[in-house]
Amino acid sequence: MAVKDAELPHLRRCVELAAEALAAGDEPFGSVLAGGDGTVLAEDRNRIASGDSTRHPEFELARWAAAHLGPDERAAATVYTSGEHCPMCAAAHAWVGLGRVVYVASSHQLLTWHTELGVPASPVRALPIQEIAPDVTVEGPVPDLTEDIHALHVRFHTGRA
Repeated sequence: MAVKDAELPHLRRCVELAAEALAAGDEPFGSVLAGGDGTVLAEDRNRIASGDSTRHPEFELARWAAAHLGPDERAAATVYTSGEHCPMCAAAHAWVGLGRVVYVASSHQLLTWHTELGVPASPVRALPIQEIAPDVTVEGPVPDLTEDIHALHVRFHTGRA
């Protein structure tokens, strides 16, 4: 998928946030919430190492948006993220009325990588965002950055580069 040049810095920041999550002992996921004009409103990284498996950045950004933005601002916003939303995050995105999602790596890619690495199956089924939130505009994957995210997942699950 080709993204607009103006969107690449947001996606690169997602990769940086995923690397920050990895450095903190978390699975490598990072997300950026941008307003309709492209201004970064909030960002977060995975924080599940705390023991709370709901601390996904996409879920946190949905909660932040619900608390700080009006309905029209949420609808105009874009969530940029290193990996396609899980079903929990996709539902949160839709429930708060956020706009589009642009992701670097798809759930299918992540599932393939996990299978190759021998990672145990998730307790939640990997589904495309649009199966959970059919009215959300979704774009991805972004091949130019996918290998960067893949490498972070390999490091997390194997301890090697």
